[in-house]
Amino acid sequence: MAQPAVTESPSEQVHPGDQHEIPSVEAHGSFDSLKDRIKKHYEIASDYYYSLWGQHIHHGLFKSPSETKEQAQVNLINYLLEISALPPGAKVLDVGCGIGGTSRFLAREHGAKVTGITISGRQVEIAKQVTTTELGNAATASPEGFLEYPEKDGKAGGAVRFLELDAETMLEYFRPATGEKQSFDCVWISEALSHLPNKELFFSSCFSLLEGGGSRLVIADWFKAPGLMPEQEEADVKPIEDGMLLPRLYTSDEYVAMAEQAGFRVRQKPVDISKDVAKTWDISWSLVASPSLWAFAISQGRDGLAFLQAFRAMRRGYANGTFRYAVMCFEKP
Repeated sequence: MAQPAVTESPSEQVHPGDQHEIPSVEAHGSFDSLKDRIKKHYEIASDYYYSLWGQHIHHGLFKSPSETKEQAQVNLINYLLEISALPPGAKVLDVGCGIGGTSRFLAREHGAKVTGITISGRQVEIAKQVTTTELGNAATASPEGFLEYPEKDGKAGGAVRFLELDAETMLEYFRPATGEKQSFDCVWISEALSHLPNKELFFSSCFSLLEGGGSRLVIADWFKAPGLMPEQEEADVKPIEDGMLLPRLYTSDEYVAMAEQAGFRVRQKPVDISKDVAKTWDISWSLVASPSLWAFAISQGRDGLAFLQAFRAMRRGYANGTFRYAVMCFEKP
């Protein structure tokens, strides 16, 4: 049976989320069906993401209470640049690029040549539209589809392109048996690896796609805390996995083990920044306070309602310490 919505504080009693049930957790079907649901979600919801959250669809790293979500989101990107020491002008594969916020930032501010990939065709459309608008009259595409950024502050400009591509097929796409093979200096993945069913395949594909000699794999992602009791998993973790369309959540140590198994060495061990990013979901909960948004979500069926109700599960997980956020970096020897 569905659980009744639980009011968390008097200030939230008028939130529309308190007026709707919290769907009971349902086990995901096959990995293929889960990917289909993820793609459908982003096809439907990406325009809402953009209107509510802006071009960066990821957590913010809040260094002070006065910072806006936009400043905090840029802080997170800069922190990933700091721990990875990514050289300017690097060739970057941005996996799960969303609507291209990070890809554009790396091209515009860091001179990187970025290929952003996403499973959603609608996200590719939005990413291209936003990039073209940002570049204005300077928006000209290369034969490979890259939109080039002009020089800035005496530094060479970067370039960006966006492709609709399932991350689990990226190796065969960029390194086909016949034809031109492409490689990268960095694979960057922010809050997308948790969605991928076959994480071992992801790490091994990254290792094959990266140049040797110190090329990087940069990760920011969602994790569960180690050593949870079954009742903690049931109360805090499973509602997140269900609503956010995730296979089981891993611990950050499990990512390290898979990376090392694939041949990587640790450049920056996992850094837990949960306390500095948790405010993201307080802001998110306030942004989904429109009754019309809840009505739209409900019209999309169970997954729409479970997704919005998972926002409160994310907040509860952070508050209880059962849900974690960490960043890390690996390199190819």
